[in-house]
Amino acid sequence: MTDTTPEVLIIGAGIGGLTFALALHRAGISCRLYEAAPEFKPLGVGLNLLPHAIRDLAELGLLDQLLAKGIATREYCFYTKHGQLVYEEPRGRQAGYDVPQVSIHRADLHDVLVGAVRERLGDDAIVMGRKCVAVDQDDDSAIISFLDGSTGQPLPPVRAPIAVACDGVHSAARKQFHPEEAKPRYQGTTQYRGATRWTPFKTGASMAYVGTYETGKLITYPVRDNIDGKGGQLINWVIEVARDDEPTRDWNRQSRAEEFIDGFEHATFDWLDIPAMLRGADVILEYPMLDQDPLSFWTVGRITLLGDAAHPMMPRGSNGAAQAIIDANTLAELLEKRSDRLEALKEYEAIRLGATSKVVLANREVAPDAILRVIEERTGGKRFDRIEDVISHDELVAWQERYRKVAGFSTEDMKKPRQLV
Repeated sequence: MTDTTPEVLIIGAGIGGLTFALALHRAGISCRLYEAAPEFKPLGVGLNLLPHAIRDLAELGLLDQLLAKGIATREYCFYTKHGQLVYEEPRGRQAGYDVPQVSIHRADLHDVLVGAVRERLGDDAIVMGRKCVAVDQDDDSAIISFLDGSTGQPLPPVRAPIAVACDGVHSAARKQFHPEEAKPRYQGTTQYRGATRWTPFKTGASMAYVGTYETGKLITYPVRDNIDGKGGQLINWVIEVARDDEPTRDWNRQSRAEEFIDGFEHATFDWLDIPAMLRGADVILEYPMLDQDPLSFWTVGRITLLGDAAHPMMPRGSNGAAQAIIDANTLAELLEKRSDRLEALKEYEAIRLGATSKVVLANREVAPDAILRVIEERTGGKRFDRIEDVISHDELVAWQERYRKVAGFSTEDMKKPRQLV
């Protein structure tokens, strides 16, 4: 990087912003990222990168690094609260995709992206300690105002031909574009998230769903392999439970197992001792299940939104990071192919706003694990003798395929080139 004005100013160096920078670099378009935090810290827990996200990251030359850090998911398994198997299906390459599905710690994914940006774009490609507080523009430039992330003092505005806000749910640009936006939608449940050093369960690359949020729902999968030289894994887990009071929207709010363990004291199964695993976590984080209704627009002239700044969604279906990654690659390709950059921003919005809105709405009702609520309702929460007496195999398959199609990663969709027109 040099001190010359970049063609694109990126607000926020999270997963979406970093992926966007790498995609722009591949396209030969200069950029610079401005990050609010004074330094990067290993935040969050695990996430699952679905095949459409892995496809885009593989195109950026990152697949080997991701597989070295994470675990290629082999199967999805769905269980009732009693531990009875409802359904299982292969995932990633086992399901016929050309690329794997990867479970990885969020901090490890972020490290891979940061390392790639600094290696390819230069150490000064990411400017730390720059909190965006306002956006503006004139006939020639987007104009972004920052505060010093350490002192809170105003800094001189920064200009660039276009700017893309990748700074999350609290994005200053989002608030400025939509000042009358409704309060975030709380759906009445809270997630508790943690990671525990544990022995592998099932295949050692399985993703399991257990129960429903009315009595407590668990999602768990490994994100780091052989962490102790003896085959131990770091197992990511998420508990979702019904709660009337709405907690603070903060991914890093700490909690404790006593808040939710009651619903899982019975859940010691032959494939996993769930209560022991939950109690074994070093840190437990709490987050309310919030999203916001889809926006009517993302783009104003030279400035647009990307990732959570554009479409915050509930963390169901493993799609938050995936949709930000797809946003990033789509916008970079449009900026490469279209000579009119402002038209490219509007075209990006036209392609991605509708697609992501469908995912936001699907995550409320038809996320993959919601099939367990159907089973709970049909059985009255009791054990069944045969799953075939409760639901047909065809209905189970159709439920999962419906979500894959909405989210854009059915095997049929994955065989098609990314649609830009």
